[in-house]
Amino acid sequence: MKLSDPKTVLQLENIKKVFFPGSFDEVTALNGVNLEVKDGDFVTIIGSNGAGKSTMLNVVAGVFPPEKGGKVIINDRDVTRIPEYKHSAYVGRVWQQPGVGTAKDLTIEENLSMAVMRAKRKGLRLATNKKRREQFREALSLLRFGLEDRLNALVGTLSGGQRQALSLVMATISKPSILLLDEHIASLDPKTAKTVMELTGLIVGREKMTAMMVTHNMDIALAYGTRLVMMHQGKILVDIEEDKKKTLTVDDLISAFENAAGERFSDDKVMLKEI
Repeated sequence: MKLSDPKTVLQLENIKKVFFPGSFDEVTALNGVNLEVKDGDFVTIIGSNGAGKSTMLNVVAGVFPPEKGGKVIINDRDVTRIPEYKHSAYVGRVWQQPGVGTAKDLTIEENLSMAVMRAKRKGLRLATNKKRREQFREALSLLRFGLEDRLNALVGTLSGGQRQALSLVMATISKPSILLLDEHIASLDPKTAKTVMELTGLIVGREKMTAMMVTHNMDIALAYGTRLVMMHQGKILVDIEEDKKKTLTVDDLISAFENAAGERFSDDKVMLKEI
């Protein structure tokens, strides 16, 4: 019996984003992006500075609405013009800076409660109960940081790596339709970055999540995920599926970019190993 194709979780249709339109500083960050992400896809996104990677995630998250004519569709619902806070019902996100996704003056338990309630669109009431506390402990135990025994600790007392790992749990605990990872290990030291990246792969795989991860590092983009997208000047130039991705090297990626862009690849930062 033939298995049915995975459902489409995210569709980006003709996405264009212009900053400072009509001014001397006008910048076209996205220029006609079309992307379809299927259930269970783990898309790694790579490109030089200014390629449009983070802007694309911001459009998905509702931070930046696209220009007129573009559409963002999640689970068959057009969410292009709904407010950013309503996107939290569909989208989980981990930012580059560990402090952004957590509230330092609240406890670990309160942060996790806030994440659960926000995803359920019931406001920020910090109700907890025994069942939910066990859920938190189970989720935190995966991190191997001992946070499951520190639910009452203030988040501000945690290390950067611990806060980023907590952000990962907060972003995934309610199993959002899509997880956005925006260079989420870039601000961590190499050892901690390696740990958080391994945890990311573990959680995404275990929960069978649909995810999009921006990275500057080609080795990471090849080692993780089921699909790889390369961006340049606001466009998607290369889109590689899992079977082909497994056979590629960094040199292959550079060649693919140069063939698609018609220019030499020159961003040394992308070549650097982060972990």
